[in-house]
Parts: sequence; structure tokens; C-alpha cells
Amino acid sequence: MMDWTDRHCRYFLRGFSPATLLYTEMITAAAITRGDAARLLAFDPEEHPVALQLGGSDPGELAAAARIGADFGYDEINLNCGCPSDRVASGAFGACLMREPHRVAECVAAMVAAVRIPVTVKMRIGVVSGARPGLAGAGFEEDDFAALREFVALTRQAGSQAAIVHARMAVLGGLSPKENREVPPLRYDVVRRLKAAMPDTSIVLNGGVRTVHGALDALSWCEGVMLGREAYHRPLFLAELAQALAPQTVMPSREALLTRMAGYAERELAAGHSLAAITRHMLGLYAGEPGARAYRRLLSEGARAQGADARLIRRAGASAREAGGSARGPS
Repeated sequence: MMDWTDRHCRYFLRGFSPATLLYTEMITAAAITRGDAARLLAFDPEEHPVALQLGGSDPGELAAAARIGADFGYDEINLNCGCPSDRVASGAFGACLMREPHRVAECVAAMVAAVRIPVTVKMRIGVVSGARPGLAGAGFEEDDFAALREFVALTRQAGSQAAIVHARMAVLGGLSPKENREVPPLRYDVVRRLKAAMPDTSIVLNGGVRTVHGALDALSWCEGVMLGREAYHRPLFLAELAQALAPQTVMPSREALLTRMAGYAERELAAGHSLAAITRHMLGLYAGEPGARAYRRLLSEGARAQGADARLIRRAGASAREAGGSARGPS
């Protein structure tokens, strides 16, 4: 979710679920230790609980970045060993690190020693070369499962408190990041087998969960579910799931969510931030509703107009309601 789950996005998503653990986009340890940490790590207190997701492969540098993140107030430090991007692999972090489990264990141990908050690891069920035969099929063998189990065992021994497992092999070379979200196919059975083989390990399922039913089914056998693009494109999914898990949870109205974001935008604009940087994350609020197109158009085009301010957010909501009413016709 690089370039997606920035702090504006996380603030917006928090309005849908009060307790969901939110994750930052992956930030390299080097960028934090050698760059503008204050800009990279800033977040609103309402985002809590929020985890800092790090990319890197040097134990000392990751430990330093984790310590800075903890000092900023993050609730968890997560090491990304699942991103298959060629850009990421060229920097010796992301999914390619699954081929170096002992190195990852050293990184985890260093971070655990540096902070008092939980350290976790995000991963794929394995990695495969783009030239490997059977790529379009399941592409998962007993040796792959043995490697996955060893990877999880080593990171747990090093102090990781959870394994967040994207249930798909990562293809290194030959596929784009988008294709890596679709090929090879999801293998929930592998993650479930991993949980059965390591019952005392906290397992979080990631990848392709798009319904409340699917999330609840996964939660019947693992400790958590990580949501990505479905929650981004249809954020009310988070509220629906929160209510399914705790029926007393009040479902937020779209009007209340827009009022909250308008107030946030006023503060951020006063601090010099761009309205478009905020509203670009809000386009899915009316997903599936008759007024969705009018809402998206006004919000995306209007936010770039000269002189646009936070009132645009409320106007976009009004346009959605008006367009939706017209589409349904008179009652």
C-alpha cells in the first residue's frame, strides 16, 4: 500500500472503525534515520492504534528506525518482508528477504531489543523466480512449506509477536506489482496449514478478503485479518466488520464522516497541506451507491481548483445525496 496509506488516509479510515489497527505505508529505515523523520512519521493522535511498517535489511539501521518510531508514539513496529516490487528488491528488502531467514531474524531481534512495543513481520507464503515453471498454477510444494515454517519459526524465536501472511507467492522478476496481487493464486489453505502446524504462533491472514463473511471465517481459525485494497476502495467495509465483531458498535453515517473530514481538512489546510492530498483517499465513501459518480467527480476535480477549501467535502456529499435521490426517482 505504498503511496496509499499515508496519514490523511489513516485519519479518514479511523472514522469507520474505532479499534482497527492501522498501518503506515512502508517507510525505509534509511529514510527515517538519515532523512526527515518528523515529516515521514507525523500522525494524528486519533489514528491510534497505528503501526509503523519498516523496510530494510540492516539490523542496526532497523533498530534505530524502530526506536525513533516508538519515540514518536507508534503502537507497533512491522518489518515488511512481503513487497515484491523490483524497486524494493533492488534495495535488499521486501519479499526477497524471505530467502534470508537468518538475516531477517537478526533484524527482528535488533528491533525487539530496541523498543518496548510489539514487533511483527509481514510476509508472503514464499517467493519464486519469474522463470519458475508452473507460475500460473498453485506453484507451492512441500519444500516451500518447509521454508515458510522455518521463516516464521526463526522470526518468532527472535521476538516477533505475529506473522502477517499474504496468502500468495511473491514473484520476483517478470511480474508487475499489480500482477503480483493476482498471480499466483491465493492459497488460504497454506496459511491455515501453517496455523495448524504452529498453533502457538499468532497468525494474521492477508490477501483478497473482500467480505465480512470471509473475514469472520478467517477469524475462526487465525488471530487476525489484514485488509488492504477492499478497505481503501470501499471503506464502509471496515464499519460493517467492526459491527459484526461488536454488535453494539454504532455504524457511522456518511454525513458524519464527511463532517469529521471537513474539520480535519480545515486544520490541515491551515498548516499548509493540500486539499487534494486529503480528498484523494475519500473517493470510495459512496462506492456502490447511486450518487457515487457525482461525489467522486466533484471531490476529485474540485479539490484541484484554485481556492478550494474544506467546504468542498460537504458539497460533494450533498451532490451524492442529490444524485442518488434522482437516480431512485420519487418515492
